[in-house]
Amino acid sequence: MNTRSLVLALLLVALSTTLAAQIPGGQVEPDWDRYPALSPDGRTIVFSYKGDLYRVPAAGGTAVALTSHPAHDFMPVWSHDGRLIAFASDRHGNFDVYVMRATGGEPVRLTVHSASEYPYTFEPGDTTVLFGAARQDAAASRGFPASYLPELYRVGVRGGRVHQVLTTPAEAVQVGGNGSFLIYQDRKSQENEWRKHHTSSAARDIWVYDVATGKHRQVTTFAGEDRNPVLTD
Repeated sequence: MNTRSLVLALLLVALSTTLAAQIPGGQVEPDWDRYPALSPDGRTIVFSYKGDLYRVPAAGGTAVALTSHPAHDFMPVWSHDGRLIAFASDRHGNFDVYVMRATGGEPVRLTVHSASEYPYTFEPGDTTVLFGAARQDAAASRGFPASYLPELYRVGVRGGRVHQVLTTPAEAVQVGGNGSFLIYQDRKSQENEWRKHHTSSAARDIWVYDVATGKHRQVTTFAGEDRNPVLTD
């Protein structure tokens, strides 16, 4: 990551811990606002609070609920044009990928598999969403088939047939170079990513995947956790 990417990543961390939003019927400065996602124009934050999605001006103000459902809604990601939000919800038992207007409205379910699926990003053009799920390894894959080692998939914003992009366990994927490369965090084992001060051979690293050549290049070699890469324009 370059300096601008690091600054943006630190900004998101700061926003997640200091967000001063008034939750309707709730508390001021909540302790459990999670998964902040900054809009492409930098003006709005969507985040998860107690299983629902809220949006709030990045400058501060009153948070407005985007979802209100007994299920757990989280992991919001913005489309590049700022019009759509993709997120994960367990409204049908396991987590599926949904999409909705960034201003609110009825969510559309995009995936229906029995495996849990989590959105990472919209692809250029905002017609497809990349998501992770442990559905099925490719027949030629040398990876050990395990429920904690996901593959990477894409699905249209109106639903439809799902296509596998990578059998490699790639998480927190971002698209760069107008679709010419993917940057992601790997997953080597079942190690919990929230384990504090974790250093081992199972710790996550950042990789870049070249779409044209099909080659993966490791970016980080730190013994601890390297996660959640962020790209700037």
